[in-house]
Amino acid sequence: MDRDALTALSPLDGRYAAKLDSLRPFFSELGLIRFRIRAEVRWVQFLANHPGIPELPPLSPVVSARLDQLAEQLTADDARRVKAIERQTNHDVKAVEYFIAEYLGDDPDLNRIRPFIHFACTSEDINNLAYGLMLRQGRDEVLLPALRQLQARFDTLARTLADAPMLARTHGQPATPTTLGKEMANVAARLRRQVAAFRKVAVLGKINGAVGNFNAHSIAYPDVDWPAASRSFVESLGLTWNAYTTQIEPHDWVAEYCDALARINTVLIDAARDFWGYISLGYFRQQAVAGEVGSSTMPHKVNPIDFENAEGNLGVANALCRHFADKLPVSRWQRDLTDSTVLRNLGVAVGHSLLAWQALGVGMGKLAADRDRLAADLDENWEVLGEAIQTVMRRYGHTDAYEQLKALTRGTRVNAEGIAAFVQALDLPAEAKARLLALRPSTYTGLAEALARASLEAGAPPQT
Repeated sequence: MDRDALTALSPLDGRYAAKLDSLRPFFSELGLIRFRIRAEVRWVQFLANHPGIPELPPLSPVVSARLDQLAEQLTADDARRVKAIERQTNHDVKAVEYFIAEYLGDDPDLNRIRPFIHFACTSEDINNLAYGLMLRQGRDEVLLPALRQLQARFDTLARTLADAPMLARTHGQPATPTTLGKEMANVAARLRRQVAAFRKVAVLGKINGAVGNFNAHSIAYPDVDWPAASRSFVESLGLTWNAYTTQIEPHDWVAEYCDALARINTVLIDAARDFWGYISLGYFRQQAVAGEVGSSTMPHKVNPIDFENAEGNLGVANALCRHFADKLPVSRWQRDLTDSTVLRNLGVAVGHSLLAWQALGVGMGKLAADRDRLAADLDENWEVLGEAIQTVMRRYGHTDAYEQLKALTRGTRVNAEGIAAFVQALDLPAEAKARLLALRPSTYTGLAEALARASLEAGAPPQT
C-alpha cells in the first residue's frame, strides 16, 4: 500500500498529522538526524579551536561557513542520503559520520578535517547531545508557547467569570458556593506552577567516550584537560554538563522532563473532566459549529468532544511519559540498547500532549457560561447556608450549633423561608442576625472573586 494518512499506523502521522507540523522539525527522524549532524559538526569545530589539538588548526572562514551550513541547513534530501548510507552500515550514527565525510568531498582544506569527524566519540556521545537539543528546542520553541496560549485561556475565564457564583459540589453533592472564575483560577495556578517546573528542567549532556572515562581522548592527547574541554563543549550547545556517566548519559534528566510533562497533563486531565461535568450540568453552554454533527441519530446533540479528545490524548501521553521515566534511567552495566528504541518514541508522547492541549483550547473557545442556570442551581440549594449559620452561631457561644443545622438541613431541601425562620429564632446580636438574613447562596462565595482576580497576578494575595 502507498504510505499516506490512510495507511499510517499512528494517528499522529495520519488523522492528526496536520495539527502536529510544528513538532516535525524537532521530533521526527529528520529532526534527529539534523541534531546528530549538528553535534558532530560542532565537535569538529570545537576541536579545531582547541589549542591542544595541533593537528587540527583553526578552520578558515570558508571552511567554517561550509560546516555551519551543514549544521544548520540540513535538507530532507541530505537526510535521505544518510538513510541510504545506513542501509549499508546498519548503524545510524556511523551513517551520519560517513555522510559528513562524503559532504566534505576531496577539497584539501575540507579533507584534512576527516580524521577528526567523530573523534574519540562513541555513538552515545552524539546521540545524547542530539536528544538533548531535540527536547530543549522542542520545549522552548513549541511546547512552552502552546502552554502559554492555554494558560491565557484559563486566565481569561478566571477574569471574566470571577464574579459568576456557582454551586460547588464536593463528593458530587451540593456544597459551599464558589465562583466559576475561581475554579478556573485554581487550574490556572496549578498549571502555572507545573509549567514553571517543566521550564526549569535542566537538559544534560556528555561527551566522554565509550564508558565515560575519556580513554581514547587521553591516549591520543594526554596533555589536554579533557573534562574541562568536555564541559566547555557541552555548555557551548546550551546544555548542562554531566561529568559522571557510563557509555550513555543516564537519562535521569529525561525522566525529570517526562515527569514534569506528565504533571502538566495530569492537571489538564482534571480540568478536562471538570469542564465535561460543568457542561453536563448546564453551567457552560457550547457554541454549535455550522455543519458539525453531534450524533449520527440524535440531531440535537452538541457533545463535549474536544474535552473528551483532550482527556484521551493526555492519558496516552502520560502512559508513555511514565514508561520513559521508569525505563530510561535503567541500563545494564555500562550500556544496553533498550533505551534506543524507547527514545525514538519521545515525539509520540509530546505529540499526544500537544494534540490534547490544542483540543482543550478549541473546546474552551466554544464555551459560554450560562449565568441563569448557575443562579437557578444556587436558588434550589439554600441548605448550603448551613455552614455559614452554624459558624456564626459558634462565634457567639452556641455549643450545639452544628447539631442544630444538621437537624435542619442534612439530607433535606430547605427553602429561603425555612432558613429565614430558623435565623429569626436564634439568640444572636442584631448585626449578626441581619447579616445572615441578608445572605443568599449566590452571595455566599467568600473571597472567591478576589482570589480569582489575584490569580492573574501570579499568586498575589487578594485585596478585600
